[in-house]
Amino acid sequence: MATVDESASAKRWLPLEANPDVMNQYLWGLGLPQDEAECFDVYGLDEELLEIVPKPVVAVLFLYPITSKTEEERLQQENDKKEDSSRVYFMKQTVGNACGTVGLLHALGNLTSEIKLVEESFFDRFFKSTASMDPFQRATFLENNREMEVAHSVAATAGDTEASDNVDTHFICFVCVDGELYELDGRKSRPISHGSSSPSTLLKDAAKVIQSMIQKNPDSLNFNVIAVSKKSGAAY
Repeated sequence: MATVDESASAKRWLPLEANPDVMNQYLWGLGLPQDEAECFDVYGLDEELLEIVPKPVVAVLFLYPITSKTEEERLQQENDKKEDSSRVYFMKQTVGNACGTVGLLHALGNLTSEIKLVEESFFDRFFKSTASMDPFQRATFLENNREMEVAHSVAATAGDTEASDNVDTHFICFVCVDGELYELDGRKSRPISHGSSSPSTLLKDAAKVIQSMIQKNPDSLNFNVIAVSKKSGAAY
């Protein structure tokens, strides 16, 4: 969360805790109906622990430590061949420590046709306003949005740990769009494709990518995975 895009502003928020209860109150307060979706802890990446996560999973959030290896890989991906990802809702991160909020916006932004937001709620207005914007325009829109800044601040101080802006961890989001698994990271210039996926295999497919990232940083322990799941009975 500590590092953002090179063109970032000087604005910094307090980091959002990787806490499903905090995230749920945050999301529900801004326009995600409680009976539509909810965040859950993913307690491990082996198949048995993935099976107990409520289904269907519609997005996966991953918190990981920023290291020299993750930075090296990020720069490498910037030079890789760019795939067409215009169908994916993606935004840059220009506010320090806003990656938790950006991750949640990436999750909901790619689910607006599956999840019914409260009419005229913050999220409803936000996604309608930013639908035709490019990733940098969306970042600026968020940066200048006082309502979201206040809501983020309330959520950031509602966790179990003392809020501090001196952190070296970062949230990213995984979603399935048109049969493809995308990694959405506001510190990168575009969505990163990780190959074919489906709504029913999203969690397992994301878990494989996450396992690979963890294995590349064996000395780090500060990892956390949260699933965003549709509530039973909600259409998908």
